[in-house]
Amino acid sequence: MKNRLAELRHERQWSQEKLGTILGVSRQTIISIEKGRFDPSLPLAFQIANVFGLTIEDIFTPEEK
Repeated sequence: MKNRLAELRHERQWSQEKLGTILGVSRQTIISIEKGRFDPSLPLAFQIANVFGLTIEDIFTPEEK
């Protein structure tokens, strides 16, 4: 799954650690999501969308095969 998490985080000048703290997850989790190595759970995806004031679809998109 592709995502805009790094882009959105940079727009707010947040570190990966700060976003992790806001979401209650580790910095490593943020890194893994940004690099596409880990897809967040649905509750975490909703939480991420809420933090940025966007919908899940605005942040996450399926990769075309």
